[in-house]
Amino acid sequence: MSNHVHLLIREGDEDVSVTLKRIGISFVSCYNLRYGTCGHLFQDRFHSENVETEPYLFTVVRYIHQNPLKAGMVEKVAEWRWSSYLAYNGIGDKTARDLLDPDFILEKFSENRKLARERFREFNETVNEDQCLEYEIKGSKLTDEEAREAIKILLNGIEIAQVKSLSRNKRKEIFKKTKGIKGLSQRQTARILGVSRKLISKA
Repeated sequence: MSNHVHLLIREGDEDVSVTLKRIGISFVSCYNLRYGTCGHLFQDRFHSENVETEPYLFTVVRYIHQNPLKAGMVEKVAEWRWSSYLAYNGIGDKTARDLLDPDFILEKFSENRKLARERFREFNETVNEDQCLEYEIKGSKLTDEEAREAIKILLNGIEIAQVKSLSRNKRKEIFKKTKGIKGLSQRQTARILGVSRKLISKA
C-alpha cells in the first residue's frame, strides 16, 4: 500500500520477528542507497496476528489482495501492480513470482493448476465484508479484558456463557448491538462469546 505493506508469512525454523527484522534492514538499506537518504524508514514495530485455521487463511489472502480495491486506489483487484495477485496467476513482475510460494494456496482450490487459478480469481474478486488484522481498527482497540467488561454491560444481567443458549432472534439482537461498541472487533466479540465470527458479521 502507499504507507504500509501486508505480508502473509509461513514461519519456519526462524522466529518471524527475526525474519521481518532482516527484511526491514535489507529493504531500508536498498531504499536509502537508491534515493540518497539515510535513517529509519518504517514507523513503530510491525503488527502481526496468527493465522490458525484454513478459513481464516483464505480471509487473509483475500483481505490483502482487496485492500487497494477497498481503499479506492484501483477499480479491480488485478490493477494493483504491487500485489501478489498477478503472481498467483503466473503473470506480472518476475521478482514477485520468485518470492511467492503459490502452491500452498492454489492447491487448496484444486490440484489442477488451471482450475485452481480460476477458482482463486473468482474467490479474490468476490464482494465481501472480510475483516482481519485487528490492529487496523480505527481508534483505540479494546483489550480482551476491556471488551469483556463492555459486553457484560451490554448484556445487562445476562451471563456471557448464556448467550449461546438464547433464542436466535435474541442472539442476533445482541450481536448487532456489539457492533456499536467502539474499539471492539467482530473477531474479538466472537472469541469472547464463543460463537462463529460469521454469526456476528451477518447480524
